[in-house]
Amino acid sequence: MSRRMKLQISRRTFVVLGVASVASWAAPSARAQATAFDHSHAAWNALLKKHVVVIAGGRASQLRYAGMATDRAALKAYLDSLSAVSAAAFKGYSKAQQMAFLINAYNAYTVELILTRYPRLDSIKDLGNLLQSPWKRKYIALLGNTVSLDGIEHDRLRARGRYDDPRIHFAVNCASVGCPPLREEAFTAERLAAQLDEQAQRFMSDRSRNRWNTSKQRLEVSKIFDWYGEDFTLGHQGIASAAAFYARHADRLADAPADRDRIRAQTAPVSYLDYDWALNDAPR
Repeated sequence: MSRRMKLQISRRTFVVLGVASVASWAAPSARAQATAFDHSHAAWNALLKKHVVVIAGGRASQLRYAGMATDRAALKAYLDSLSAVSAAAFKGYSKAQQMAFLINAYNAYTVELILTRYPRLDSIKDLGNLLQSPWKRKYIALLGNTVSLDGIEHDRLRARGRYDDPRIHFAVNCASVGCPPLREEAFTAERLAAQLDEQAQRFMSDRSRNRWNTSKQRLEVSKIFDWYGEDFTLGHQGIASAAAFYARHADRLADAPADRDRIRAQTAPVSYLDYDWALNDAPR
């Protein structure tokens, strides 16, 4: 073999080895990016602890949007960390990690949406128009797509066969007084079940949203159960209907033993209360 041919082979070998070396260096970096997300959601947790005001004995909350506006750079940094997660990385998360991720994303991006016009609005509905509701606006960079709040809630959290957990309706917050309270901490996989249970208990204990009407002898509940009643028929925690869910919370809905018994028997008539879309802004 001539010296020239040996040099050509040597160069090709060097190039191949060099490419392999770069690939082996890049692969761990990609894997590291996939696992680098902070599942404690510490940045969002800090913002919530600073700006959420718990009221009504823990049954409701308000948010200091003015404070969030001051800390908007920190909020955007957290949103950027959510947007940096790839669809492939998300797929590798546990179900609890996925749910916590999506619930926190929904709530944080809702706050960001409010801040785009705050304080010049009275309701999140002010951010919509006749052609598009604020929940259908695609402004969220998430998991490789540009999605809406509805995309997070309905296409992912409520997708049949994925989580089938109606408690999400007590966790996602639509920036309105009628909503279940915005939790004063981030949702995390390790505590998700307990957090969701507590959110349900808080909401069902709030007599301004769910209550037994003694004079009319009927149960009056949030419109959430009208809009999403089918989500309570999926058998989560052995519950097969909204009525069965009310029965589980009878002690929170009524005071008199006879009224509680009627709720537990699932024989009481039910009506839905008007939803209060006023902004859940804490007084300044």
